[in-house]
Amino acid sequence: MRDERIRAAISLYDRFTHDGLDRRAFMAELTRIAGGAAAASLLLSSIACRAAAPQVAHDDDRLTLRTVEWEARPGRRYRGYNAAPRGSVDLPVVLVIHENRGLNDHIRDVARRVAIAGYSAVAPDFLSPAGGTPADEDRARAMIGELDMAETVADGAASIRWLASAEGGSRKVGIVGFCWGGALVNRLAVASGEALAAGVSFYGPAPSPSEAGQVRAPLLIHLAERDERVNATALPWIAALRGAGKEVRAINHHGVDHAFHNDTSAARYNAEAARRAWATTLEFFDRHLRGES
Repeated sequence: MRDERIRAAISLYDRFTHDGLDRRAFMAELTRIAGGAAAASLLLSSIACRAAAPQVAHDDDRLTLRTVEWEARPGRRYRGYNAAPRGSVDLPVVLVIHENRGLNDHIRDVARRVAIAGYSAVAPDFLSPAGGTPADEDRARAMIGELDMAETVADGAASIRWLASAEGGSRKVGIVGFCWGGALVNRLAVASGEALAAGVSFYGPAPSPSEAGQVRAPLLIHLAERDERVNATALPWIAALRGAGKEVRAINHHGVDHAFHNDTSAARYNAEAARRAWATTLEFFDRHLRGES
């Protein structure tokens, strides 16, 4: 029964965080599932993201950490978090694209993990044009929902082209994104053309399969077997990419939920699947951004 409650609560939470379910209705239904208000609060704390110890410390002396700013397009200014191995230059760049909570400490930690692997990681705040990511994650989700996606994609593609053209055009650029960021990876693969060298999408909803022919970069797509909402669009997208002769690898991780890689969500995080997915991601970047076999 406990597993059934958790499954029902995770499904309900996805409706709340992705489909616009009203908070009052969400809490009422969660209370019914849990069997009381106190139990609902405990259940929510296991599903929702919370503060957690980072895998790479924010003051790790192996890294150089800084805030970066750039103008993606005229009048469209962005801020982001840059993590890179201390003393290294001319590294390939990996954009780390946040979930629908905006740029937060978890995504900064993921950027540091990318940097420890030997890349210059840039985690843009895609809420920059709206004033930046707020501390209240419910407000951040609402702001994400208000973004003009066409403008956001154009800004992301322009940022990729800018990074790829730096240093005389010798720098390769990859992207990795999670949830909302995974969806943006798919869209940027369509919009960025040859400027993008590799893309990794974690459980991100996909664009129309009719756009698959525009993709130029190789893609690695991580899915969660239990994530029916995302898989409904992602599986046709993968089939269309293959049908168009594109280089794509898809891994549907068995028995895990949406956001299985996010270690700040106890009920949904799956340490073994996250470890395998991350190792595969770094191998993919090593091959396409460094030319390592």
